[in-house]
Amino acid sequence: MYKAKLKIRKAHRYLGLLIGVQFLAWTISGLYFSWTDIDQIHGDPFLQLEKPPQSFTNLVGLDQLDIPIHQIELVAIGSAPHYWINDALLVDAKTGRLRSGISEEEAIAIAKEHLIPELKMTSITTINSTDSHHEYRGGPLPAYVISYDHPEAIKVYIAVKSGQFKKIRHRNWRWFDFLWMSHTMDYQGRDDFNNLLLRVFSLFGVLTVLSGFLLWGTSSPTLRKWRNKNH
Repeated sequence: MYKAKLKIRKAHRYLGLLIGVQFLAWTISGLYFSWTDIDQIHGDPFLQLEKPPQSFTNLVGLDQLDIPIHQIELVAIGSAPHYWINDALLVDAKTGRLRSGISEEEAIAIAKEHLIPELKMTSITTINSTDSHHEYRGGPLPAYVISYDHPEAIKVYIAVKSGQFKKIRHRNWRWFDFLWMSHTMDYQGRDDFNNLLLRVFSLFGVLTVLSGFLLWGTSSPTLRKWRNKNH
């Protein structure tokens, strides 16, 4: 029994050492998620959420466009209506003119329509590529990146081709994203709960808990007295 106890203690110690850091990451990130307002993470405090809908008249009929259409959306770029067709083509809905994208001035105006007026722009740039860790990963490219003078280091992303307001990012969102990555253990795309690393560490976690119970069972004076009494 003594040798078995030593082996269980040794196994429990090394299992704890192996997954201790990840257990700490799970606990810290879980605490952060439970105490965080998800609307704040989404950037709602910086957005104008109750904008009156725009309406337009005298638009070009779809039968006047020499374009096969399987998907269409009416989008407003400033005060000008546009068709966003097949998730690829931007067409002026007043003239039928095909556009290659929007200008920086239009992007700034679109951002201004979506954001609270207190935010002051500091710069605008264009990005043409992102990697799997970029805060705009998965968004349509190219995109305008508009930065604002704010303690939260706010950035807004607007798709060049469609003129659509795509994402707002800020410091608290970046913390959330980092902790979500450590929680899911998906260090590429963040959202894969079926990745091998998470499965392995989850299994090791169960083994660690079970070895702890077993160690308690072999070391408990109460259980030892009970066993001796019944034998």
